[in-house]
Amino acid sequence: MKYVSTWAALPGATAECVEKFLAGEAAHEPDVKVIGRWHKVDGSGGFAVSETDNPLSIYKFAAKWADLMEIHVDVVIDEADAGPILAAVFKK
Repeated sequence: MKYVSTWAALPGATAECVEKFLAGEAAHEPDVKVIGRWHKVDGSGGFAVSETDNPLSIYKFAAKWADLMEIHVDVVIDEADAGPILAAVFKK
């Protein structure tokens, strides 16, 4: 499954987030493939796209940062998978 995660540092936590990030603590579990990670140019947060069959690994990563960041994670599907379903449901 693919996941889109968004994050924003909690008020007053930016310096600690940066310290933790630069110390290499932003690594995921070995069973998570990070497709990409992007940071907003205003420094207010960012988002990542990752893939794994183990949602507990995504949960573990989010839990490690929950005291410093507001994190949201959504399961997403490719357009190739969504298209046929949308066509079947909305076909007139």
